[in-house]
Amino acid sequence: MMYLLALIAVVAIAVLCWKAFGPAGSSAPQRTRTVGPDDDPEFLWRLSRQQHRDGESGKGGAGDR
Repeated sequence: MMYLLALIAVVAIAVLCWKAFGPAGSSAPQRTRTVGPDDDPEFLWRLSRQQHRDGESGKGGAGDR
């Protein structure tokens, strides 16, 4: 039982030392937000424009299934 308590204490001290003296860049990195095609206004505009152009020329588009 004494060994288990000693092990827990050693692990706790190691964690505290890691938090105090560990790598300085340990904070969460800033991530850029990836915009999916259905949320991208430019993509939707180009898609609408392409479908409109395909509809005028009589070609079958993605909506003609």
